[in-house]
Amino acid sequence: MSDKNIPYKIHLTEDELPKAWYNVRADMKTDHRPILNPGTLKPMNPEDLAPVFCDELVKQELNDKDRFIEIPAPVRDFYKMYRPSPLVRAYFLEKELGTPAKIYYKYEGGNTSGSHKLNSAIAQAYYAHAQGLKGVTTETGAGQWGTALSMACGYFGLDCRVYMVKVSAEQKPYRKAVMETYGATVTPSPSNTTQIGQKILADDPNTTGSLGCAISEAVEAAVTSEGYRYVLGSVLNQVLIHQSIIGLEAKAAMEKYSQYPDIIIGCAGGGSNLGGLMAPFMADRLTGKASPYFIAVEPASCPSLTRGKFAYDFCDTGKVTPLAKMYTLGSSFIPASNHAGGLRYHGMSPILSQLYHDGYLDEARAVGQMSVFEAAKLFARVEGLLPAPESAHAIRATIDEAIKCRETGEAKTILFGLTGTGYFDMSAYMQFNSGAMEDYIPTDADLQRGFAGLPD
Repeated sequence: MSDKNIPYKIHLTEDELPKAWYNVRADMKTDHRPILNPGTLKPMNPEDLAPVFCDELVKQELNDKDRFIEIPAPVRDFYKMYRPSPLVRAYFLEKELGTPAKIYYKYEGGNTSGSHKLNSAIAQAYYAHAQGLKGVTTETGAGQWGTALSMACGYFGLDCRVYMVKVSAEQKPYRKAVMETYGATVTPSPSNTTQIGQKILADDPNTTGSLGCAISEAVEAAVTSEGYRYVLGSVLNQVLIHQSIIGLEAKAAMEKYSQYPDIIIGCAGGGSNLGGLMAPFMADRLTGKASPYFIAVEPASCPSLTRGKFAYDFCDTGKVTPLAKMYTLGSSFIPASNHAGGLRYHGMSPILSQLYHDGYLDEARAVGQMSVFEAAKLFARVEGLLPAPESAHAIRATIDEAIKCRETGEAKTILFGLTGTGYFDMSAYMQFNSGAMEDYIPTDADLQRGFAGLPD
């Protein structure tokens, strides 16, 4: 199809909003290894998970049979406030780079939370409300998930307790203000409000915190509070199911104009964004059809896929959560205080880990934050959107691939995920613009300290 017939923004109609999420596990040739009970080291069953997660979410977490799971009507109604989200043709970026490549991005920042996280937050809050719970607990890194969950809990009248990684809470105070505006209680983590937090602080009073620390505190708070459950914004199977709406919409929008990506690129921390974007396209590969080349982009400061080990590990620093088979840096690994807070997690989604291990997820790249912010600044100037630091990892790889196309003359079609806005990340942009930003890359010795804590 001629470029002139492809609009800058491709919008689906409200009637075209997907009615079901896609569950990639049902099509995987090698399902990922089961999560294990940390006490017995046996596969977790519904009874094991019931004290931690909502009942319906337990079913979704363990579901490896159903390809599609119906989206409840109240969740679809909420989605209509900001979905379907636009698929944008990055004509201005293409022109700036002088590339024959066609570049598309799925923009998930068009809601108050400013990110894709709301897609799962509203689903999890709905299931908690339907179960008659009082509230939920969670962790958040950069604050996107905490913001989204506070919105969702406010909508359904649930109490929301958020443990926010301390360094991110210091870097992004306005995120905390938004969460509190929606009624959430926000605690910098590690804190003295939990036994696990107290232990972590006793071991290292100056720790900047990590998502692993915050998860430990949130789980402890949930299991010790009657009428509460823990919810998570990435990594888990249930979250990737909810986030599949990103890819389902993107695929439908591209099909409207007879387009199909040669390359799909997404930032990768826990895996929710990339997993959601690539899911229906990965279904093509898993069922023997033509499919894109998949690229995961992670920070060089927290390189779980590119330098981690594929092993069973705890999902949290306090070692109270189940063990998952994933690419991991070790649950005790504390990443440097880079500005992509949403990517500062020691492990990768078990689904993405298995797909990467089996070669279905084609490539993982680790990039430094200096080059990431260079790409973010270029994108903001020519496309008019200020991207979140997490999304800018995908932008970096997209620009690199588009330049390759310029050098080879190949007119490939590239699709990447723009997961959210950067308007709560101005301290990071200020640091980059002033020349004060540095790259933080762990040494082999740094990584070995994390690996030393892996369970036998």
